[in-house]
Order: sequence, then C-alpha cells, then structure tokens
Amino acid sequence: MTGSRRTGFLSSFAILMVLSGNAQAFGFKDVAGKAQALAREKYEQPAQAPDFLVNLGYSDYQSIRFKPDQSLWHSGKSRFQVMMIPQGSFYSHAVKLNVIDSEGVQPVGFDKTRFDYPNAEMAKRIPADLGYAGFKLTYPLSEKGTQNQFLVFGGASYFRGVGANQNFGLSGRGIAIDTGLPSGEQFPAFTEFWMERPNADSDVMVVYGLLDGASLTGAYRFEIHPGQSTRIDVTAQLFFRNDIDQLGQAPLTSMFFYGDNTLRPMGEWRPQVHDSDGLLINDGGTGEWLWRPLVNPADLQLSYHHVKDVKGFGLIQRDREFDDFQDNEARYDRRPSMWIKPGGENRDSWGQGEVVLVEIPSGAESNDNIVAFFKPAEKVKAGENRRLQYSVTFGDPGITGQPNARAVRTFVGTGNTDGDSGEALRLIVDFEGGDLAELRPGAAVVSQVSGGEGVEVLEHFVEYVEATDSWRLSILAKPTAGKLLTLRGALTKDGNAITETWTYLLGPKTDLRSNAR
Repeated sequence: MTGSRRTGFLSSFAILMVLSGNAQAFGFKDVAGKAQALAREKYEQPAQAPDFLVNLGYSDYQSIRFKPDQSLWHSGKSRFQVMMIPQGSFYSHAVKLNVIDSEGVQPVGFDKTRFDYPNAEMAKRIPADLGYAGFKLTYPLSEKGTQNQFLVFGGASYFRGVGANQNFGLSGRGIAIDTGLPSGEQFPAFTEFWMERPNADSDVMVVYGLLDGASLTGAYRFEIHPGQSTRIDVTAQLFFRNDIDQLGQAPLTSMFFYGDNTLRPMGEWRPQVHDSDGLLINDGGTGEWLWRPLVNPADLQLSYHHVKDVKGFGLIQRDREFDDFQDNEARYDRRPSMWIKPGGENRDSWGQGEVVLVEIPSGAESNDNIVAFFKPAEKVKAGENRRLQYSVTFGDPGITGQPNARAVRTFVGTGNTDGDSGEALRLIVDFEGGDLAELRPGAAVVSQVSGGEGVEVLEHFVEYVEATDSWRLSILAKPTAGKLLTLRGALTKDGNAITETWTYLLGPKTDLRSNAR
C-alpha cells in the first residue's frame, strides 16, 4: 500500500538494473540514498538565475534556441537524443544533468555555444557556468530519421509529453503539496537528473531524478516508452521532512479557458479554448467510470471525488476535431490526454483516497488553471517514507481503455419552462459509443439523474439524436440561490448502467446563473 514503510525494496531494483551494462555504475538505489540523506538536512532553495534572464518575457525567452546538432548522442545516430533547456523566464534555476554509460556517470557540462541567442548583447552576458534548466527528449515518432520532441523535463517537477502527431499541452508533475489550500502551495523541484544512454536501436530509455522541497525529498525512476502514445512507468520513493496536509500523488496540470458548457468570453471568436475538457476517474472498488466536465469558475473550486480503489484517472481532451476550436496556430484538437494508472503488474494498488480536482479562475488561455491528483486516505507525517509506482500515458482519449459509452458534449443554458422557474438551468449531455452504438433508435433507454444538496431536479429525459448517432440526456434543474449546483446522471437499460456517470458542478457566481448575483 502507498502508506507502508519500505526499507528492503531497493534491492529488487538493484537486481533488475544489472541486466543493463550501464546500470551497474548507477541506479535507483543510489538516487534513493541521496534523497534520504538530503531529507535529514535543512532545505535550501536552488540558486536563482541572473535577474536579466528571470525577467525575460515569453517571446524573448523563446528566441533562445538550442542547436539540434548539439544534442547528446547526435553523432552516434541514436534513436533517442537529448536537447538542453536554457535558464530564463519560468526556468529560474539550474538542474544538474548526468549521463550513465559504459564508462560510469558523466556530468553534462554547460556550454553556452550550444544555443543561438537573439543578439550578441545577450550572448555575452550569459555566464560560462550558468547551467541548464532541464532537457527535452527526441525520438523518431512520425518517420524514421526524423527526431521529434516528445518529452520535456523542465520547471520545478513538471514534465510534458506527447504521442505521435500531437502538440504539447498538459503537464505532469513529480508531486503536489497543498495545492489549492489557503496555506499556499509548495513546489518541490527536480535538482538533478541521470540519463541512461540507450543502445542505438533501443525503443526504451531510463531517466532518474532527484527531487527536493521544503517538506520532502524524492527519488524517481522514469522508464520511457515513446510511440503512438507515450508511456512512462514511474517508481518514486518519497522522504518527508514535515507533515503534509494535502499530498497530491501523480498530479496533472492543464488549461481550461472556455468550452461547450460555458459562455464564450466577449470578443472571442473561437468556439472553444482548452487543453483538456474533463476529468475521468475509474473506481475499481465500485466499477464506476465517472466523467466530470471542466469549468472556469468565478472562484477557486476544489472537488473531492472519493474512490475505494482507484484504477485510473486523468485529464482528457475528448474534442478532437479542428471545427471544435478553429485555431490553426494552437491546434487544441491535437493536444494529448493524460492517464494515470496506479500500481502495475504484481504491484500494490493505491487503495482508498480521493481524486481531487482544482479549478482556478482564469482570464486567459496562457494560464494553467486546472490541477488533478490523488490524495491518499492516510495522512503524511514527518520522518515517514513512502513508495509509489504508477504509469503515465500521453495520447488520444483511447489510452484510458474505457469500455462504456461516454459523455462527448455538455451544454448549459437557462431553463425554458412555463411560469416562474427561478434560476432553473437546462443541461444537455450527449452520450456515444459503448453498448449505445448497438441499440436501435427506439430502444428503451432510461435516464437516471440526481441532484446534490439544495438542488431540485424538475425533469429529465433521454432521446436518440439521429443527426449525430448519439443519445441525449436533457435535465432541468433548479439550485438554491447562492449555492452550488451539483448533478449526477447516467443512462440505463433493463436496470443496468450502459454509460459512464456524468457529474457536474457549477458555482453560484457564474454568468450562466446571473439570478444568483
């Protein structure tokens, strides 16, 4: 279990790693030893980059370009190559980089000539010992001989990935601490990486990371499998300096500005703008798949979804057509989904806890305002250590392996009943796929809808929509003025659920509930 204290697990990794000639020189146990020793010391923040780099605007920072021919292992024609990230803007401190090869552990020295700078003035101000802020991995995802960037480690404990023919979007993190709480969030950071040099024809690469923060340290092993979807098998050992109120395991960070279920901001011509449009949860304890469309709330909003045995969760981009966004530059239709699968073959599950969704008000698409993570039921105490194992997959929505019908569209508008309906809202949910795809239009599909505290469900019904070959759930619901609107709905046949459970939360200050203000 996640909360158990393990002391003998490291030896199993040592045995596994001797299968690789490179790993005999350095392995996970070495990183774990460093993390454990570091946890006994007082935390010190990493040294910051020079002010002129930290204060660079986004476009100025982006004008600093790494030269692809300077990539690690470029001359060896390796399928995996490594590009370094310059310090500046959000990347405000150096990260030590090392290579593990047949000769042992070799540090990657900083060389400013590996970059092209926008002007000579900036180039001469770059210190010769500045250091790198992280790295990008490349691999021929699309065609042989073409190096595609597919995984980036840079900024605190963030990493971003894509599958083939996708554009970068949402991010993963090593860990989240007190995200969304009034006490304020902490941001532990990777301070050192070790990259095992793979064989030239290898399709797997291993990276180790050392994490350090005010309340914990951590050792990470990332086994990376790029392809049509990119999977990362993660093993982590965490050492806690302090008690932690809200530990976030396998956190995901994304952006939701507006979508089908919100009003379009004034002046925006694009139909939707988001990297992800919903949170999906698979609770193995109940067998339920739960879908929660994202919102851009008026106030900070935290939702806690209790799970008996979490089998998977992730932020998903179900809108996959160009017409959904009409954005030829951002190409939100190509943004990946990200799926977390706790444990693995012959590994412990994470058990009971809560999948937490944090939605932060945002007035621009440049802000990552969505966070999701697993919060274990067992509290974290100073001096403890915990082991985590899980997989992270970047790819299209099919990476979840979900078998049942899915809610592909959610629309929200004002109610249209006769008389005084007060603050009633009409919610439309379209379901497609799964067993629904095999049903005749006249099949006896029944809607099941319930409201949360203070929510009156005035009516609900289901109908087949021939134009889209989908089944439409229509709900008229009336929340208490000034209170949350919370709803759950699903479609059944012969008393059995044939869709995922759709759930929704809408705060009282949204423009869709103007009567509440």
